[in-house]
Amino acid sequence: MSDLVERAREYATSAHRRIDQRRKYSNQPYDVHLDAVARLVASVSDDEEMIAAAWLHDTVEDTPATLEDIEAQFGVAVAELVEELTDVSKPSDGNRAARKAMDREHTAQASARAKTIKLADLIDNCRDITHHDPRFARVFLVEMGALLDVLGEGDRKLFQEAVRVYAESMEKLGFPRAQPAEPLLPENEALGIHGVDERHFRRMFMELFAARDIAEGLLSFDARSECAAVKKALQRAHREVASVRVGGEVQGYVRLSDLGAGDCTDCLRHFTVDQVLPGSAPFADVIHVLTRHDYCFVTGLGEVAGVIRRDDINKPMVRMWLFGMVTIIEMGLVQLIREQFPDGGWQECLSESRLEKARHIRSERQRRNQYCELIDCLQLSDKGQILMSDRESLARLGFESRRAARRVLRELESLRNHLAHAQDIVLHDWAQIARLSRRMEAATQA
Repeated sequence: MSDLVERAREYATSAHRRIDQRRKYSNQPYDVHLDAVARLVASVSDDEEMIAAAWLHDTVEDTPATLEDIEAQFGVAVAELVEELTDVSKPSDGNRAARKAMDREHTAQASARAKTIKLADLIDNCRDITHHDPRFARVFLVEMGALLDVLGEGDRKLFQEAVRVYAESMEKLGFPRAQPAEPLLPENEALGIHGVDERHFRRMFMELFAARDIAEGLLSFDARSECAAVKKALQRAHREVASVRVGGEVQGYVRLSDLGAGDCTDCLRHFTVDQVLPGSAPFADVIHVLTRHDYCFVTGLGEVAGVIRRDDINKPMVRMWLFGMVTIIEMGLVQLIREQFPDGGWQECLSESRLEKARHIRSERQRRNQYCELIDCLQLSDKGQILMSDRESLARLGFESRRAARRVLRELESLRNHLAHAQDIVLHDWAQIARLSRRMEAATQA
């Protein structure tokens, strides 16, 4: 194994394990999938950049790492492959079908090397999903078939293997057959939201706040400006990035860390299509961009005028938005408990000490003349415990097991506690924030 591949393996394994990401059905560490993809690529090519990118192919989508991090660690060539393998659709781009169509078009434009890695990814995912989840496999196989149409430039051996695995899976599931009216989508893996009122609140919170509300204005310089002067201006303003004008129009940006000798032309970075959002874009889209890039640029009056960094997610407005989403999820849990235990039988799922704590809270509220039911006084962990004790509730929430439910509940509690205690949520909870915003956006389109 070359040094590059070994470093990529260690980096990807560490990044996915840091957020305790696991294979959905087997609960194995996620690097089991990465290893399988890398091995498939290595079986048809000794290109170390391709094998390294195979290890890293999900790192930008699923972990706090950005494309800039990948470039800094492994070079431009590997970063470009990872970018080609990273979905470009945003949560607000429509339903699953619309987003997958956008991502398919992105894949169609990818290099033959990236398409080879994508074939390996599809092969391993197809085997896993078809074996463990025939219902979702029916959705996945339709999408895989569409992807195979644009992956013909990939390695011929892997393409033939992908077609074989696809055909076997189709036969196993008895295609063609009518698709379920409401297929179980991966987004449903999160804690669910139920009821008309909750859908209204979801939409409100997803649309109420916009990118312009947290963007910082950009200092702007002509491309011929001397780096030394730009660096001094950025340091004085405590900024780390500035926009650059070419022919009077903003065409790109420079980072403080890149400024050396010469002028801005020497270190100019051009905006990528998926890095720029309108000022009206929802926070979910901002977070989606920041999972891929160090900076999300925001337009105003027709040109890039602002920038958002990950640290800006710690701003009060974003914290309020996130807290609102957690609250909406809790509302959904309470409603589901009421539906599953209409006679109040949920009390049997909790210890006497937990019930006593809820009774004490209710007593205090009633003393202040605030009407509430006992269920309204439960802690988030109590609500989760009740639903995890009921198999039907687990299924309605989209969980395969209690263990998976506990993990998501712990993540949600961690985020809520860090929000409540003014701790750095970017440092501690970035992966949870990215998943939560993606799932909530998907839920608003359901």
